Amino acid sequence: MPPTDASTDAGTAPAPVTDDGADPGPGPDADADSEETLELRLPDEFIALFADEARAHVEGTAEEGNTRATVSGTPAADDLLDRVGDWGPTTTPVGGFHLVPVRLQRDLPLIARWMNDPAVAAFWELAGPKSATEDHLSAQLGGDGRSVPCLGVLDGTPMSYWEIYRADLDPLARHYPARPHDTGIHLLIGDVANRGRGFGSALLRSVADLVFDKRPSCARCVAEPDLRNTPSVSAFLSAGFRFSAEVGLPAKRAALMVRDRALRDVL
Repeated sequence: MPPTDASTDAGTAPAPVTDDGADPGPGPDADADSEETLELRLPDEFIALFADEARAHVEGTAEEGNTRATVSGTPAADDLLDRVGDWGPTTTPVGGFHLVPVRLQRDLPLIARWMNDPAVAAFWELAGPKSATEDHLSAQLGGDGRSVPCLGVLDGTPMSYWEIYRADLDPLARHYPARPHDTGIHLLIGDVANRGRGFGSALLRSVADLVFDKRPSCARCVAEPDLRNTPSVSAFLSAGFRFSAEVGLPAKRAALMVRDRALRDVL
């Protein structure tokens, strides 16, 4: 676990944004769990290091992309998600935001800490030793690029974890009428201080817009919050998603939420 300044949150903690993509509301034993949740501030040294590495990543990937385009005479080759790492920062109603692909050695302690928050663990089920989170991340990082784990950096501070994935190539596609290039979004907001402040809806809308801007072949963003998670479904609706169907997934009954490119300026 990274060194932090910790203080006990003695009150009722706001519900986190989870893999369902938004505030999940209290789950089982929520009252007990909220008293055990720590509100932990990221150390200044970590934030500074992360900012330096993020800038280096952006500069390095831009230079690499230019070199490849020059050598081949064509634009740099796409991966399955149109090079999420090259999408760059975007402006949101809550501040400047940047999806930065996870680097295991740098980011594992922080993400594992978030996964051990009881309110998060209830949905992600990755609480316990860092190895559980490491295995989850490594499966994506070592895969074919159909799912890209990212840190969400708001105004220079890592504050959320995202998975941008090809829903049409995911097991989810077995449970709904998938279309080519459907792009899925998973999200959790890490620390208690950032929850319950409207970040979930604002960032979901902005990231979906970013997907449409950077993935011209994608006509829909999708997500699958737990059907019982009324606050999560509500947040997606506020972010311009619509309820499409109830689907039975192996671990839950889910609300299939869809945001359509054609309706992005309407909803």
